[in-house]
Amino acid sequence: MTQHLQTLLRGVMADAGQPVGRIDILAADERTYLLEDLNRTAAPYPFELCIHELFEAQVQKAPEAVAVVYEKERLSYGELNARANRLTHHLIELGVKPDQPVAICLERSLAMVVGLLAILKAGGAYLPLDPAYPSARLRQIVGDAEPKLLLCDVAGRTALGAEAVADVTVVDLETATPTWGERPPSNPDPGALGLSSRHLAYVIYTSGSTGIPKGVEMSHGALVNSLAGIGTSKLRTLQFATLNFDVSCQELFICWKDGGVLVLVREETRRHFSDLLEFIEREAIERLFLPFVALNHFAEVWSAQRVQLPSLRELYTAGERLQATPLLSPSYSREGA
Repeated sequence: MTQHLQTLLRGVMADAGQPVGRIDILAADERTYLLEDLNRTAAPYPFELCIHELFEAQVQKAPEAVAVVYEKERLSYGELNARANRLTHHLIELGVKPDQPVAICLERSLAMVVGLLAILKAGGAYLPLDPAYPSARLRQIVGDAEPKLLLCDVAGRTALGAEAVADVTVVDLETATPTWGERPPSNPDPGALGLSSRHLAYVIYTSGSTGIPKGVEMSHGALVNSLAGIGTSKLRTLQFATLNFDVSCQELFICWKDGGVLVLVREETRRHFSDLLEFIEREAIERLFLPFVALNHFAEVWSAQRVQLPSLRELYTAGERLQATPLLSPSYSREGA
């Protein structure tokens, strides 16, 4: 600060009549450091890859490692990839092409994860529909996006209603003997599909709080870029967000790109933070994504119950203006998150 004041005074002495705003208080080397050196943030990343190819790379590295857990069920990277690929080949036969929106409306389950991967691998852009949403909102999204294909379960079909899916080809992922069960477990060739990182990975609709909900399109390349500098650890990651929020894509692929374990939670547990806290402790969750409002609520329950979370390593939050509230500060210091 002393140097800045000296530079300012020298400028005044050199030309007392000049406007103050034209006087540079930074030394030349400091200005170069702040405006040029610190802004050299370019870094190489695999911009040519599709988002699901980050997952496939881990399949090659450690096919036996656990990729996803839901209650007493678990799938390795190899098993999850094979299941998704069989469905992928079926979707390709049904005509899925790059940039084509494919609706997915399922309760949180292994089938939901398999379905999402299959859509991406087939080249489609997944269009998430939360079965917990009001039917009118789901029908509005379907009417606007006009998907020709829907992946669903009983809950999804019920939430949408017969009229909304009358002109849509429905693939029921709850069927006991799926028609795609005998399809090959191998990865489809993105080149043969004409799929590149410039094509869409998803279309997620906004809340509609400022008008009619609008579909936001996101390409594979943009997603790969956004994940390039986030997370470099093989951690057990909680899948908290619904697919209707873009952070759900981060939860999945930040976890999978480094070979971590994705842990799915039942909707009933997710909605009650007291139960969620116990779940995070029991499942030894290491990485957690929470919107800021949810994080505040979580911290309140955490403080009241005094549950220890020794496994928690990384906590990501966004969505609103961040504040170091009295409830959050002790949580950070206690757990080192």
